[in-house]
Amino acid sequence: MSDQINHECGIGLIRLFHPLSYYEHKYGSALWGLNKLYMLMEKQRNRGQDGAGIASLRLNMEPGTPYFRRKRNNQNSPWTQLFNSIHQQLLALRQAHPDREGEESAFLKQHFPWAGEILMGHLRYGTHGSNGVEACHPVSRISNWRNRSLMIAGNFNLTNTDRLFQNLIELGQHPRHRTDTETVLERIGHFLDRANETLYEEFRQEGYSDREIANLISDAISPKHILEKSAKIWDGGYVIGGIIGNGDVFVARDPSGIRPCYYYYNEEFFVAASERATISTVFNLPPHLIKELSPAHIVTVKSSTKAVHEELFIAPKKKSSCSFERIYFSRGSDVDIYRERKALGAHVTPQVLEAINYDLKNTVFSYIPNTAESAFWGMIKAVEDYLNEEKGKRIKALGDTITDDALSEILQLRPRVEKVVIKDVKMRTFIADDSSRDDLISHVYDVTQGVLEENVDTLVCLDDSIVRGNTLRKSILSIIIRLKPKRIVIVSSAPQIRYPDCYGIDMSQLSRLIAFQAAIALLKERGMESVIDEVYSEIIRLRHEGRMSEYNVVKKIYERFSEEEISDKITDLLRPDSFPCGLQIVYQPLSNLSKAMPEHTGAWYFSGDYPTLGGNRASNQSFLHFYEGKNMRAYQFMS
Repeated sequence: MSDQINHECGIGLIRLFHPLSYYEHKYGSALWGLNKLYMLMEKQRNRGQDGAGIASLRLNMEPGTPYFRRKRNNQNSPWTQLFNSIHQQLLALRQAHPDREGEESAFLKQHFPWAGEILMGHLRYGTHGSNGVEACHPVSRISNWRNRSLMIAGNFNLTNTDRLFQNLIELGQHPRHRTDTETVLERIGHFLDRANETLYEEFRQEGYSDREIANLISDAISPKHILEKSAKIWDGGYVIGGIIGNGDVFVARDPSGIRPCYYYYNEEFFVAASERATISTVFNLPPHLIKELSPAHIVTVKSSTKAVHEELFIAPKKKSSCSFERIYFSRGSDVDIYRERKALGAHVTPQVLEAINYDLKNTVFSYIPNTAESAFWGMIKAVEDYLNEEKGKRIKALGDTITDDALSEILQLRPRVEKVVIKDVKMRTFIADDSSRDDLISHVYDVTQGVLEENVDTLVCLDDSIVRGNTLRKSILSIIIRLKPKRIVIVSSAPQIRYPDCYGIDMSQLSRLIAFQAAIALLKERGMESVIDEVYSEIIRLRHEGRMSEYNVVKKIYERFSEEEISDKITDLLRPDSFPCGLQIVYQPLSNLSKAMPEHTGAWYFSGDYPTLGGNRASNQSFLHFYEGKNMRAYQFMS
């Protein structure tokens, strides 16, 4: 994606099923689990660079010894900084005990807080609230009663935070913050406390001592039942991983499966993460052995039995897993994502061929690195398939008059592929004046000179998505025009992004979406400004009636225009001033999305069909913000 868009976070959770000595003897390191967590999160760094956190739980520690440890960082390269700090702590510990005897695993288990059997990591992109270290996960509620201690880390954004906040107040709590993180933690913590209280009374009536009751509660407590009660009023997309102080582990996924989660276990360990490819790579596992956590399900690992169970914990909805995850954010090394991206490139090819008038002789194909590469090869394969058909037709047309020269000329027809656009460096625009800042932005990308025939060739450049268009207009177009092509065709392998996201991707402001800007411009050009006012009035009426979630009124902004009309207007809006050559922007037709990725139908930012009621409310609220000139996210201060 040429525009920089932050998005949802990444999680990783590892539960070791043997003492640390087992891993020391078999794998040569008592910190095998910690090393695996480092790699697991390092492979998911694409999912968050605003902050990071790690939690460790050491099982069976003596009273008086800390058993839970957490560390967070929000500096540059936070995950690297976290592990550098942990490594320095380990070196200092070893230097302080040079003459230690026995297995290192026993020594580390006693003295090194990160030598835990349960480990959880988190990477954060901030889409709501501050980017301070206190906003980083894991977040915690620590108690002297292990069964009441809790740490969670999640990839989530809830649309009804205000309601959840009020619910905590009604429960008698005094929340410190209004964030969805705070409300999720405290709501789970509340029902964890209630479960403890209920079980305590049951076991006390049976005559057990308090110390015996603590162990009985540990065995009896059910993360599934706690999440079942906690999640009843959540609206949004989420994957939440948690560790209870007794050693129970859980990972829960939202009813629509909006956010992704995968897991694997054997007799040595359990692992869960946001991306399948990372588990496959780090643990050297075939992808088909790694399970996708089903929507509305929770996977739990009981500390006492080490039994792993996946169970339904909330009523499921139609699966609407986020397609944008797979188009852009997730690592392309996942075989299914790789194939889906190639399919997207193939499906948009008919529109591309039409845009270049089928003139492949004078067309150069390229892409904007790096996430568009898989879709690009899908497009090139489709162009090759088209050419093969054309070659067959031309050969048949020659009939008995065929010659070696004519055959050679036909067989040499192939797509012209070049690496034209290269991302040079991440320029930081410290200079304050606009002209200097725009000049710096224009140099974020570089081009390969000399690969186009000036004023003759058309350049087709594939991007995986065009959301706001700022980088395209200010940087990419201004730099590739130096190649002096006759025409430029910019292709998006994703459809037009028309609606805000409220489930974790930071594109919640309608006014910033170039497709929305194009639709508004068309309404004004064609004397239909009244539609804008009508949409506003209808949303105000719904808000007055308490029905903001009922349906997405913003759809009416687009219903008068075809996809092609919106694309043409986007081309006009993104065309730089005094642009010396032809320009066309081509988007993937929305109807192709289900063909390319039939198992991942969450496309609300393209279609406006949200999987939860909170999505409708967010879209309507975002339009109010646009109309009233308010610069804020759609899920802030929603009615």
